[in-house]
Amino acid sequence: MPCCGVLCQYETNKLVRIQSVRLGSLKWSLNAAILLFICIMLLWNRSYQQFDLVVSSVTTKVKGIAQTQLPGVGDEVWDVVDYSGPPQNKNSFFVVTNVIVTKNQKQGKCPEVPIEGKLCRTDNDCEKGGWDQQSHGIGTGSCVKFDVLRKTCEVSAWCPVETKTNPPRPALLAAAENFTVLIKNNIRFPAFNFIRRNILPEMNDAYLRSCHRGKDSLCPIFRLGDVVRGAGENFTEMAVEGGVIGILINWDCNLDWLMQRCLPKYSFRRLDEKQSNKTLYPGLNFRYAKYNTLNGVEVRTLYKAFGIRFDVMVFGQAGKFSFIQLIIYIGSTLSYYALTTMMIDWLIGTSCYSAEVGQNYSEKKVESVQDKHKCILCVSYVDENNIRLVKRSQKKRLQDIKPMSVQPYKEDTGHLRAVLCLLQPGDGVDHDAPPPLDRKPDPNSKPRRPAWCKCDCCTPSSLPQEELCCRRSAGACITSSPLFEQLVLRRPLLEAVLLFRDPLGPPAGRRQTSALRHCAYSQYISWRFGVPPNDTHPAIPSCCVRRVREEYPSADGQYSGFRPARTASTQACANGEL
Repeated sequence: MPCCGVLCQYETNKLVRIQSVRLGSLKWSLNAAILLFICIMLLWNRSYQQFDLVVSSVTTKVKGIAQTQLPGVGDEVWDVVDYSGPPQNKNSFFVVTNVIVTKNQKQGKCPEVPIEGKLCRTDNDCEKGGWDQQSHGIGTGSCVKFDVLRKTCEVSAWCPVETKTNPPRPALLAAAENFTVLIKNNIRFPAFNFIRRNILPEMNDAYLRSCHRGKDSLCPIFRLGDVVRGAGENFTEMAVEGGVIGILINWDCNLDWLMQRCLPKYSFRRLDEKQSNKTLYPGLNFRYAKYNTLNGVEVRTLYKAFGIRFDVMVFGQAGKFSFIQLIIYIGSTLSYYALTTMMIDWLIGTSCYSAEVGQNYSEKKVESVQDKHKCILCVSYVDENNIRLVKRSQKKRLQDIKPMSVQPYKEDTGHLRAVLCLLQPGDGVDHDAPPPLDRKPDPNSKPRRPAWCKCDCCTPSSLPQEELCCRRSAGACITSSPLFEQLVLRRPLLEAVLLFRDPLGPPAGRRQTSALRHCAYSQYISWRFGVPPNDTHPAIPSCCVRRVREEYPSADGQYSGFRPARTASTQACANGEL
């Protein structure tokens, strides 16, 4: 069953092979460089693997004891319960490094802490029941003395209210620098059902008691001072107002059998703004209280604790060989080889290589097709040495259309050799006679001259594209040249051309007149246009068409008229078609 339509067709690109050592060497050098780059990226990014993200859980255990001298309290020993503070959030722990203590607070009435703009002179300046974000209690409406010089509004609160705002310097618990924390991190890669933790199987109790981060990067026990220093900070300065430090654990695992590796990498970074003068509320602090009963009255000691919060953040991925991922990577990188073609095409297309080679390459590789509605005609005048390119118009005569561009004449070497053969002695041409360029046609056969004609030999036409003369300015017609007779009208030459094109064609005596006529048109195009520019259509002047038709008339007197065509094919000439 014969195939038809697009289902039984195959299309491929047209290739041009250039025999050049330089271009061949450049091509394979670029291909080798691209292949090397692809292989390096394949191994560097492990693009041959399937990846899965880590699922993690973290627990911490802080150890350390410090003794401080608190103002108004005396010596106090701080253990992990005292300085750990309440839980902050998941995967983090807090260590108190500084504190402001307000002792023996009890419910009562006392003057508010003086704040700029909050001083009073009389009770009218105080609002009963009022409070704001800076208040320590509820206003009673009374204005009372705070000290010898100032008076403030009275509040119902835990009295005496907290008066200090700036933490002590140096930090009271600066010894927390030597505290340690054990971080236990369990991870899992669900896609590969792989489980591991940062405390490796070979790490026993004796190892954990003696390991040190300075000597072993896998040790899971961290000294707080080393963590802060690893983040680029000074523990003594940071301990005054507190802050936030991130402990980053990165798991980059290779689960291939021959290259299995899955170990954690630790790094540290400060997460909050460290410049106190650039932030409204610098550092990190919170308040808590210790309550007791004194003489039947509940009292408390208020602590404003400053400290460092350590956030443990776990990142990571695991990769394992996947044939599908390898195929996808190879397929996606094949397009890189198009860079070689693009670069060499650019090199050939510019003057960096060779203008002649570039033009020849473009002609071989690129085939341009003009839009039917944008027919470009080329016109050759006998009194000019160039070829004009004009746009076809249905309203304006071809003689008057301004050219789009003017291109030099390209010699048709085959036609030139034919001319030289005709000019050899004995060919029937009188070489001593001067060329009769001023010879006029027979006045009896000369048609009425149109207004656009410059040679007095053109015939009127109703089609604008046929209104073209052989001259741009007034003068002798090209049909009066002896070469026109020899190259365009001479019957033995036309029969020889037709026989050359179709060796098995009919004998000379049986040649159709229409075939000779259109072969004469082809001869004129080769003579006057040489090699016409690509995608253009040579236009034959009206006087030449008239002269050819007089020499080889149609039997019925009907002619097809002007039809834009690149060149007449052998079969077209044989069939009498233009």
